[in-house]
Amino acid sequence: MCLAIPAKVITVDGASALVTIEDVEYRASLLLLNDVKPGDFIMLHAGFAIEKIDAEEAAETLRLLNEVANNSFQ
Repeated sequence: MCLAIPAKVITVDGASALVTIEDVEYRASLLLLNDVKPGDFIMLHAGFAIEKIDAEEAAETLRLLNEVANNSFQ
């Protein structure tokens, strides 16, 4: 199963970006997307930004992923 996680772009350096997912920083490749800027939200899969999304969609997706994770351990 493949899973992409919403991440917020902090900085962009050429073809890579520093992103954050719930206050944890990661490096993301931007080779598959154009015009990514700090403040954008992206879907991150296996280290690659695969889609730009809006802040509302990012928040809702993270909420649902947290809900699934919390229910899995009960």
